[in-house]
Amino acid sequence: MTYPILGIGAVAGIGADPDAIFDSLCAGRSGLAPLRAFDRSRFNAQQLFEIDDRQTDGVDEPGRATRFLVEAIRQAAEDAGLPEDLAGIPVLVGTGLRELRTLELWWRDGVPLDSDGLHFENALRRHFGAIDTHTFAGACSASLYALALAWDLLELGEAETVVVAGCDVVTESMFGQADRVQFDPPSSVRPFDKDRQGTILGEGAAAVVLSRSAPAGRPVRGRLRSVAVNCDAHHQTAPDPDGVEDAVRQAQAQAEVTPADIDLVVLHGTGTPLNDRTEAAVTARVFDGPGPALTGIKSLTGHTSGSAGLLSLIVALCSLDRGLVPPIAGLAEPLPEAAELRLVAGEPLAAPVRLAQINSFGFGGVNAVAIVGGAA
Repeated sequence: MTYPILGIGAVAGIGADPDAIFDSLCAGRSGLAPLRAFDRSRFNAQQLFEIDDRQTDGVDEPGRATRFLVEAIRQAAEDAGLPEDLAGIPVLVGTGLRELRTLELWWRDGVPLDSDGLHFENALRRHFGAIDTHTFAGACSASLYALALAWDLLELGEAETVVVAGCDVVTESMFGQADRVQFDPPSSVRPFDKDRQGTILGEGAAAVVLSRSAPAGRPVRGRLRSVAVNCDAHHQTAPDPDGVEDAVRQAQAQAEVTPADIDLVVLHGTGTPLNDRTEAAVTARVFDGPGPALTGIKSLTGHTSGSAGLLSLIVALCSLDRGLVPPIAGLAEPLPEAAELRLVAGEPLAAPVRLAQINSFGFGGVNAVAIVGGAA
C-alpha cells in the first residue's frame, strides 16, 4: 500500500519554506553563523545553525519551537488544500526537546512562564482547532517515528488524513552538553568527509499531510511507500550497524522494492566519526556496485534533531519533483568506508529520481527509514 503526500511545509535556518530550503541546498548556502541565542562566552563552540528571527541579538525568546511547528503545519495544510480548521484530523508531532528552551529561560533568567505553553497541543488547538494531537519523543528520528504511526492510522482505517510534523530549537543545556564532549569544536559540519570533526546543532520544523487517497484533481507531492522503525538499544550514542541495516532492509521489504530500485538516499549524515562510518558501511553492504546517489543536508542546516528526518524527506520529495540532487556541502575526500559510494559532492546532480530512501537515526538506537516515490 502507498499513501499520497498531499502537502509539505518546512522552516530552517536556510529557508522559510520547502522550495527556499531546497534552493539553498543546491546553491550551497549555509545557515551557520555566530550563535545568538545565549551568552557565547560560556562555551568553547561559537557557532550554530539558528533561525534568525529574534528581535534582539543575544536575547532569546520563549515559545520558538511551537512557533516554528505552527508555521510548518500551516504551510503543509495550505499546500494540501485542507481547511483552516483541522478538528477531526490527527496531528502527530515528533520532537527531541519540545519547549525545553522556554523552561530554561524561566528557570535561569526569570522569563515569565506560561506552563500551558510547554505543550504543543494547546497551540495546535488554538491555531487549527486540532483536538486529536500527540507528541512523541524519539530523539533525532522522532519525526519519522511519528510518520510510522501515521502510516499505522491510515493502514488500520483509523483516519482518512493525518498531519505529521517534527520540530526542535537549540537549547542551552543541549548545546552545553555537546560543547563538553567536543573539546575542539568543529568549524563546520562535513558529513562523510575523512576530516569530519563532529556535528553542530540547528533549528527547524517540518510537516507533511498524508491521506488514504488523493481527492480528485488534487496534485500530490509524492507517495509514501514505507516507514520502518526499530530500537536496537545497543548504546546511548554509538549506532549499531546491525540495527541500522535491519531498519533499511525492513523499509525496502515493506515498500516491495530492491536496493537496485532506489535512485537516491538522503543520509542521516551527522558529520560525527561513528555515525558516518556506520552509515557508510551499512550503505555499502546494502547496495551493490555504484548504488544510488547519496546526499545529506546537515552541513548547511545543522542537525535539527526532532525535525531532521522529516526535513530530509521533504528534500527527497523536492528531488523527485525537480530531478535534481543537492550536493553534500563540505565533502572533499570521502572517509574510507564510503570511498566506493556515489556521494554527491561539488555541484547538484541532475538525474531522474523515482524512488528515494530517507535515513534517520537517534540516540539509544532508535532507527527509522522511509521510502518515498514520485507522484505518478
